[in-house]
Amino acid sequence: MILARVFVPFACGYFLSYLYRVINAVIAPDLMAELKLDAAELGFLTSAYFLTFALFQLPLGMLLDRFGPRRTEAALLMFAALGAFVFATASGIGGLVAGRALIGFGVSACLMAAFKAFRMFFAVGKLPLISGFQMAIGGLGALSGTVPVEAALGVTDWRGVFITLGIVTIAVGFIIFLVAPEKEGEEADGATFGELLGGIGAIFRSFTFWRIAPLTVASQSTFLSIQSLWAGPWLRDAAGLGRDAVAFHLLAIAGAMIAGFLLLGAASERLARRGVPPIVMVIGCSAVFMVILSAIIGAGTGAPLILWMAFGFFGTSGILPYSLLSQSFPAHLAGRVITGLNFLVFAGAFGAQWGIGAVINLWPPGAGGAYPLVAYDVAFSLMLALQALALTWFAFAALRIRPRSRT
Repeated sequence: MILARVFVPFACGYFLSYLYRVINAVIAPDLMAELKLDAAELGFLTSAYFLTFALFQLPLGMLLDRFGPRRTEAALLMFAALGAFVFATASGIGGLVAGRALIGFGVSACLMAAFKAFRMFFAVGKLPLISGFQMAIGGLGALSGTVPVEAALGVTDWRGVFITLGIVTIAVGFIIFLVAPEKEGEEADGATFGELLGGIGAIFRSFTFWRIAPLTVASQSTFLSIQSLWAGPWLRDAAGLGRDAVAFHLLAIAGAMIAGFLLLGAASERLARRGVPPIVMVIGCSAVFMVILSAIIGAGTGAPLILWMAFGFFGTSGILPYSLLSQSFPAHLAGRVITGLNFLVFAGAFGAQWGIGAVINLWPPGAGGAYPLVAYDVAFSLMLALQALALTWFAFAALRIRPRSRT
């Protein structure tokens, strides 16, 4: 019963969060054609979701630890619904950015509130597995943002899709508020604002936090910025695919994401039982993810579907450090730990998604508004370089912490 009351409502919220996150990859041609947007403008308006999402993570951590996940997420989803309505009625880029920003703000609690609730109601040993299932539901949201959205565009336009999403978002907010339980003693922490803020300071002064954060940020920024937007234009411009084929490829990537969330979370839990630290999974999968991105860059227009599916599968490994970090700090700091990391991840995703668009925009579009392959290769290569630097830092940090462990 507690599984249904805790997991299901928060999973519904995260489903919507991911659907909102990726939907622009499908509707991008409509937005660019109707509102005369270039690549930089498309990247900026889409990344506005990540900007407000990131900026609210630190106050969100305090709200989660002070008022609990149920009330916090239910209230914020009302702003997401408002953002959907603003986006649907926008007549220019200003309205689109405002709507997208409200959506990002409104869904900013969907994953972190779930993680906080899981930390409250489930055993620590089950957190990687239950978190994997939660992420799989997000993958279903990403999947719904591909072929189903393309099919819906045959019935209505992108404005009608967002009006429908706004109504559904209101319903999910009420479900979370009415169904999700509260846990006495943890749902309403009596800490003062100064104490809550001091907890954030302690987290950001922790070497444990900064040992893991850069690699997580670099990996997830790359994955989120490409998967939620630029994979679609790449498939259209570089691979020359039509709209239906692009939607199918995005669907396959989302399906691989779901498999990654389920299998990598389960593998991490099983390996941990055998004495293999979860960080080993993080490093290994991050390295594989870099190899896959390198292969996509090097394959040119002939990059096969299997490479993009592997991109979706191993890109999910960036979620593993969240449960790792939440277990490395006291339970009363759990909300602030995961939102602190999430702040950096989504700030990075904002910069990456907008930055990729700005780099691509350095090359003039050709026939039909398609950008050349070299523009994408350069943009993606810059993200690959950032991941290499972050992996180098992690190796250096590991050498630094080892002598301390001996001492």
